[in-house]
Amino acid sequence: MKGWYKYFIVAVLMGGTIYGLNVKTSSIEENRPNIIYVLADDLGYGDIAIYNPEGKIKTPHLDAMGSAGMIFTDAHTSSAVCTPTRYGIITGRYNWRSPLKSSVLTGNSKALIPKNRTTVASLLKKEGYETAFIGKWHLGWDWALKNPSLESGEGWNPEDFDNIDFSKEVKNSPNTLGFKYSYGHCGSLDMAPYVYVENGMPTMVPDSVTESKDKYGWWRKGPTARDFDFDDVTPNFFRKSFGYIKEKAKGKSPFFLYLALPSPHTPILPTEEWKGKSDLNPYGDFMMMIDAYMGQLTEVIRQAGIEDNTIVIFTSDNGCSPAAKIDEMLAKGHKPNGILRGHKADIFEGGHRVPFMVKWPAKIKPNTKSDKTICTTDLLATCADIVGVDLADDEGEDSFSFLPLLTNPASKDYLREATVHHSINGSFAIRKDNWKMIFCPGSGGWSDPKPNSEGIGNLPKFQLYDLSTDPQEKNNVYGQFHEVESALTRLMVTYIENGRSREGEKQENEPEGYGSKDWKQLKVFYN
Repeated sequence: MKGWYKYFIVAVLMGGTIYGLNVKTSSIEENRPNIIYVLADDLGYGDIAIYNPEGKIKTPHLDAMGSAGMIFTDAHTSSAVCTPTRYGIITGRYNWRSPLKSSVLTGNSKALIPKNRTTVASLLKKEGYETAFIGKWHLGWDWALKNPSLESGEGWNPEDFDNIDFSKEVKNSPNTLGFKYSYGHCGSLDMAPYVYVENGMPTMVPDSVTESKDKYGWWRKGPTARDFDFDDVTPNFFRKSFGYIKEKAKGKSPFFLYLALPSPHTPILPTEEWKGKSDLNPYGDFMMMIDAYMGQLTEVIRQAGIEDNTIVIFTSDNGCSPAAKIDEMLAKGHKPNGILRGHKADIFEGGHRVPFMVKWPAKIKPNTKSDKTICTTDLLATCADIVGVDLADDEGEDSFSFLPLLTNPASKDYLREATVHHSINGSFAIRKDNWKMIFCPGSGGWSDPKPNSEGIGNLPKFQLYDLSTDPQEKNNVYGQFHEVESALTRLMVTYIENGRSREGEKQENEPEGYGSKDWKQLKVFYN
């Protein structure tokens, strides 16, 4: 075995079939649809009423969107945190195949995705689509430097921005990866620098340093541009998106818009009209504000006359974060992650099972639901299927088209065999059918039992859950189903060694890079 995965050792017979999976193309013969992918940030499975009728947050517009199309009840992000999930959405590849083995990037990290890797945007651009990114990027780009010799392999000190030349063009921005238009900020909204970048150019040179220590609305200290109003960032991204949709609706080419919201992630900043509206806390207010803007988005699409053949997808990058003050909401009867165990950062379901709804009036019947297990890495293969393009072996290695499910929720043409989950500290889990095997003793994240916490060494080294009878992951049955455990471990090793989970020629996983010092090698031993 080569590379970082040589430490993933299995002392079992490696016989049996290695399952291969093909993306089955079924191109749309009619006019190609517009595609709008809205990614919320840290929004939990239980934060939308259609997913959690007992929840306390009113989300009438998102509920209407779900009722008008299809909701997926078993959708997962490829990671329980921001950057790695975004990597999977854009590339159709699990993030742990990249140099990012754990944690997330910062606001001044270098670009994670190389310019030669196929992305959703580059694929659709080749097929004649107008393509746009608006929002929170969080995949790194290369700021211009005043003194390039000061650059180090690990990036700069997060507190040191003096070497960035904000008057010059950013390299390896979203435009390099297939987006004809891009507008947004580099990291999370609590990560400096606080500067908008449009088509590779900062819109203003920062002229001040700001910091907030507010309980809900905090952000880290860093350079801030005059046109960067924290309270207005989410509304600004929606307004930009409305303008883009109106403009492109007049053209002859279809468009793809990736709207990556920085909310309801910290800083939690509902605008004045929404403060106090949820009767929960500012996070609940923020959620209601996002819902209202999604209602406006729907109306913009309708008025533009493109509603029938526009696909709108709404999902989140991971589960709700403790920064939302989950305990406050639980005390008032709202469960932001529903009945699921854990939250953002965790290997448990609350870390990576998310709402996922798709509206496409031309193809999807109202009030439909699919219980199939899908993953956010599936966007690339789905878009390829829509335009009738076969993915090459080195494209979308972990992406499977869910296009067949949109017209038949139980379709057997959706070919995903299993799904790999990943926590903030680099812990793995694999899910196949009703079985979920976790290759660590605790959460792998921020909920108890935390990595390296007291007593964690006394727990079973792995976890196995039957989600059909135990969706809350309360009863660890590891050690009781040896055949299941061996089969899931063999499959996990196969996915690692082959550099892919979709059928095709073997690919290489990239060596360790940023975050490797925090990533824990996973060793699996069976007698």
